Amino acid sequence: MNLFLLNALFAVGWALVWGGLTVAMLLIGYAIGYLALWLTRPLYGPSAYFRRVPRTIYLVIYFLYALVVSSVRVAADVLRPRLKSRPGIIAVPLDVKSDGAITLLANMISLTPGTLSLDVSSDRRVLFVHSMFIDDPDAERQGIKDTMERRILDASQ
Repeated sequence: MNLFLLNALFAVGWALVWGGLTVAMLLIGYAIGYLALWLTRPLYGPSAYFRRVPRTIYLVIYFLYALVVSSVRVAADVLRPRLKSRPGIIAVPLDVKSDGAITLLANMISLTPGTLSLDVSSDRRVLFVHSMFIDDPDAERQGIKDTMERRILDASQ
């Protein structure tokens, strides 16, 4: 059985036993189920699941951090008497290959204030991104690759 599905069943079971199918109960149940599966991992053999879960949590935490930082940056620029934004479009070469990973990267970029994913090339090797703040296109491109794309690659391996 898939370990993620088993962990999800543990989470739902935990929430039902405690009488509340709430997000908090599901998260607690998931954490306890993950710990139980981790303790019994010799029974399942080698699995990438125990590497992916912490990396995925780290990706979510990073995205929330980036969301707050970019929101403050955009709000500060909008509230200034003179705008400091230097908008532009950059082409970001992609290391992610799967449709899901490309979609996740494009959506994370679009959900972050001040940036917007415009298009993916037909060969799925380049993502075109509009950004409000492009002082150095190479630095902006490398920033996307070093932060969001690298964390997506880590979480998917």
